[in-house]
Amino acid sequence: MQTALDGILRRFIATGRLSVHWPDGSVSHYQGDDGPSAGVVIRAPAAILRLVLNPGLAFGEAYMDGTLEPDGCGIYDVLDVMFANINRNTYRQPIHRFRTLLRELRRRLDQYNPAARSVANVAHHYDLNGRLYSLFLDRDRQYSCAYFPRGDETLEDAQLAKKRHIATKLCLDRPDLSVLDIGCGWGGLALTLAREYGARVTGITLSREQLTEARSRAAAEGLEDRVNFEALDYRAVTERFDRIVSVGMFEHVGIGHYQSFCDMVARCLSPDGVALVHAIGRSDGPSATNAWIDKYIFPGGYSPALSEVMPAVERSGLVATDIEILRLHYARTLRHWRWRFAANRDTIASIYDERFCRMFEFYLAGSELAFRRGGHMVFQIQLGARQDAVPLTRDYQHAGPSLISISSPVSS
Repeated sequence: MQTALDGILRRFIATGRLSVHWPDGSVSHYQGDDGPSAGVVIRAPAAILRLVLNPGLAFGEAYMDGTLEPDGCGIYDVLDVMFANINRNTYRQPIHRFRTLLRELRRRLDQYNPAARSVANVAHHYDLNGRLYSLFLDRDRQYSCAYFPRGDETLEDAQLAKKRHIATKLCLDRPDLSVLDIGCGWGGLALTLAREYGARVTGITLSREQLTEARSRAAAEGLEDRVNFEALDYRAVTERFDRIVSVGMFEHVGIGHYQSFCDMVARCLSPDGVALVHAIGRSDGPSATNAWIDKYIFPGGYSPALSEVMPAVERSGLVATDIEILRLHYARTLRHWRWRFAANRDTIASIYDERFCRMFEFYLAGSELAFRRGGHMVFQIQLGARQDAVPLTRDYQHAGPSLISISSPVSS
């Protein structure tokens, strides 16, 4: 199998340089055009077989179990070489082409997310030890793409800018507007909308950990009269709202459920209402979720191309009033998370173990590179119940937030 993997790498590495130390002690070098450079040590022959048969899954697993180690570099550098070659490389071994086709054919089955399965999928990632997220996210625990207007903002400033950018698009031009926050996380956005814009917010989540923390934060800030957090599936919402927002949740809906999601927004949005969907997407067209990400990080998840989302929007009767593409903002966000995770690695290892740390490092590094070198981006789709739901031009989006600031005893 070493010969097979050697042949694959000689065809695959067209950019940059990769050195491989094999289990038998030999070393191979693969050189392409100018680009990133890295090295790996493969410690077990079994890892070679797995890499040949199913590289999309085996690469991450081999790093997790220590049978593949970066050599003189970090896992980010190794993945950088891989990503530099994926898009430009036309060579695909037959097994890889077959597995890719199979994943694409199975998309609807893999992303079949009825309510019960959605709860399990959410628990897999979001019900991890709450301290973990406090060790690499910002103080507000925003677990989604930040917004960097200049590019040199701190993570805290960029996440606040993201929340205010979203609030501006929601047109919160008067107090006491009712807002539904679908997939409210630890409550940061909902609390900001209530505290700074005077909104009355209902946040819904399927995560027990997030629900407990969000309710605790609302109580600590004295905002329980303005913010209500519930354990509720989006399909079960029946109330109408002036505004609806979803940040970082649409990726968990599943391609077979986009119509249900959009129909719910249309049904629950007031006649003059505005909605905003902020999600990871693909600029390079429909595909399938990476096998390793699906198994270890986000089961049932998928980042869609806009071409897969817009038909459901159109059929729902909603009006797309604005679409913005955030390109490298998430790459910057993930780099901050990756640095913070590294700075707190020993503490995280004491909460979990070495294998967990390697899994998360692989996830953060690979995700950052998916935005830097791959076809990933973030889209914000603003939706209206009617054509005149928002101003005619985008000028209002750049005028700065109209903060109302509801006082609370504790600042987040």
